[in-house]
Amino acid sequence: MTINGWLQIALFCALLLLITKPLGGYMTRVFAGERTPLSPVIRPVERLFYKLAGLDEQTEQHWVAYAVAMLAFSFAGFLLLYALQRLQHLLPLNPQDLGAVSPDLAFNTSVSFITNTNWQSYTPETTLSYLVQMAGLTVHNFLSAATGIALAMALIRGFTRRSARTVGNFWVDMTRCTMYILLPVCVVVGLVMVWQGVPDNLSAYTNVTTLEGGKQLIAQGPVASQEVIKMFGTNGGGFFNANSAHPFENPTALTNLIQMLLIFSIGAALTNVFGRMVGDQRQGWAIFAVMGLLFLAGTTVLYSSEAAGNTLFAHLPLDHAAGNMEGKEVRFGIPNSALFATITTDASCGAVTSMHDSLTPLGGMVPMINIMLGEIIFGGVGSGLYGMLLFVIVAMFVAGLMVGRTPEYLGKKLEAKEVKMAMLAILILPLSMLGFTALAVVIQPGLSAVSNAGPHGFSEALYAYVSATGNNGSAFAGLSANTPFWNGTLGLAMFIGRFLMIVPMLAIAGSLAAKKIVPTSAGTFPTNGGLFVGLVIGVILITGGLTFLPAIALGPAVEQLSMHAGTTF
Repeated sequence: MTINGWLQIALFCALLLLITKPLGGYMTRVFAGERTPLSPVIRPVERLFYKLAGLDEQTEQHWVAYAVAMLAFSFAGFLLLYALQRLQHLLPLNPQDLGAVSPDLAFNTSVSFITNTNWQSYTPETTLSYLVQMAGLTVHNFLSAATGIALAMALIRGFTRRSARTVGNFWVDMTRCTMYILLPVCVVVGLVMVWQGVPDNLSAYTNVTTLEGGKQLIAQGPVASQEVIKMFGTNGGGFFNANSAHPFENPTALTNLIQMLLIFSIGAALTNVFGRMVGDQRQGWAIFAVMGLLFLAGTTVLYSSEAAGNTLFAHLPLDHAAGNMEGKEVRFGIPNSALFATITTDASCGAVTSMHDSLTPLGGMVPMINIMLGEIIFGGVGSGLYGMLLFVIVAMFVAGLMVGRTPEYLGKKLEAKEVKMAMLAILILPLSMLGFTALAVVIQPGLSAVSNAGPHGFSEALYAYVSATGNNGSAFAGLSANTPFWNGTLGLAMFIGRFLMIVPMLAIAGSLAAKKIVPTSAGTFPTNGGLFVGLVIGVILITGGLTFLPAIALGPAVEQLSMHAGTTF
């Protein structure tokens, strides 16, 4: 580790702090329907959309109606994206004449992009046409991100309202999020990306002669327009197979810094939105502190382990002072690679500038645990905050047990229904992560995709289902996942991790909105100080152990099962 490396990490943290409050204030005004600097331009278009859709923006929805609207919208998006992929050979903007995507891969990709996962079992530049990239993937990058943010707003309203039957209007929240927040930032930053060298065109791939006299086909396309929302919406799916390690996606140190800030910006700002809407910004900063401390812990472990290098190579004539540079871009080095890997797995982004499969054992542990915790360390846009608030509910339940009184948070009593729904949403994640992994490593269709034997091969399979269920999308890329078995099971894991967590969360929002607010008393547990921060971190780590501790125990058991089944692992 170097002073220069820590200074770069400190610079990122300082910039994140600087943008959190202004962006949070702006987002609060947007969702409250208040006037913003962009209102003169966007408000007339917004009204036109409502008129064409026959929508009354003042009419709000019960949590069940909100959930049904979200599920119907996601299902419609799935069908449209699936159709685009299956018919791409018949559609325009396909200069490379790419064929139709196979049914299992089209299923996997469609589920991946509607769930904000962006898992890619394929090589994008040789599989998808420009039309599918733009009208399919990029559009869903916007819509899946807006869906997550809208859901977070519904839960926040549950805490702020009293004796109410509604939690907002899904269609209005989606429209405002897309038009006032996502699109303006993406247009401006997209132009910055083009300035820095990211291509954005519809030209066919270019055949060039290399310096050695060989021939090379250089892929290009509408990259910049997809790159910004890929990061800002914590989507993560790359235009190129190398993702953000590719110089056409991430050409300079400035674009690398911008991309990291984009990943965390909305998740950080939503903590401020939460504080503003509940009437006490200290509540938001307490949530920010929980996320920030967990982020710094992960960054420290990952950076130190990669900087120390691999002790098994100590006898080789290498520059050991450089650390573990396998799978990393020299232009980013270990500090930025470690920082990016931590950020992308704290959030549900999944974009990469280094290959996670090449991390040291301790280094690879950090991304996996980040996702296993539910990606609530700033997290995916919207999903990070509502995931964190589920842990807060459990933490307040634990605090209530300690003092022998009904738990409450922000004046809302947390009764059996809220605690049960919170635990249901949290426990569905390890069930999917561990269940699918156990299946994959004891049957031949699963084992055939694993390229490494022993513990690391098990980690490749485990990471895939952890990433899919956590809606992250990154991978230990030694796994050859483009098979019917893996496409199907990973698609199901993505669906479970997204929607089977959302529905209980919305049930909590509806239940809380209907409750009265209880006045603060001498026995009320303070939720804006260090004790609260420590309690929530403890609950997160203990609950996260429900995933990674069984995963450690699962490895030897699976090896025995696979031997009895006549397979090798």
